[in-house]
Amino acid sequence: MEALRIHHLGLAVEDLDEAVGTYNRLFSAQVEHRATVEEQGVEAASLRLGESRIELLASLGEETPVGKFLAKRGPGMHHVAYAVDDLPAALRELSNRGAELIDEEPHPGLFGLQVAFLHPDAAHGVLSELVDVQ
Repeated sequence: MEALRIHHLGLAVEDLDEAVGTYNRLFSAQVEHRATVEEQGVEAASLRLGESRIELLASLGEETPVGKFLAKRGPGMHHVAYAVDDLPAALRELSNRGAELIDEEPHPGLFGLQVAFLHPDAAHGVLSELVDVQ
């Protein structure tokens, strides 16, 4: 597998507008994309901080994955996303290395990107997302 780089950090938040304002006020973060994705149960905003990116995720309901996360853990770090050039190949390689996959095939993620998730148990309790950057 090619050398990985962090694509973004995903943060679960209670109030997206408030969180966007906080990151803009404190860190001069600029909104890159913002969208509601009913199928995933989130309203999300991608913010640029210089060369880096964070993704703020607000739940659309208590029974969504982010809603359940917020109920159990509260606001905070939700996932780490890694950029890959060939998502299907990266999934095969990680599976061969023993990683438990949530998604065996890429699927559409936020902002039109193809993504797939690894189970948190694969990376010591941290949900990992792979993002196809090609």
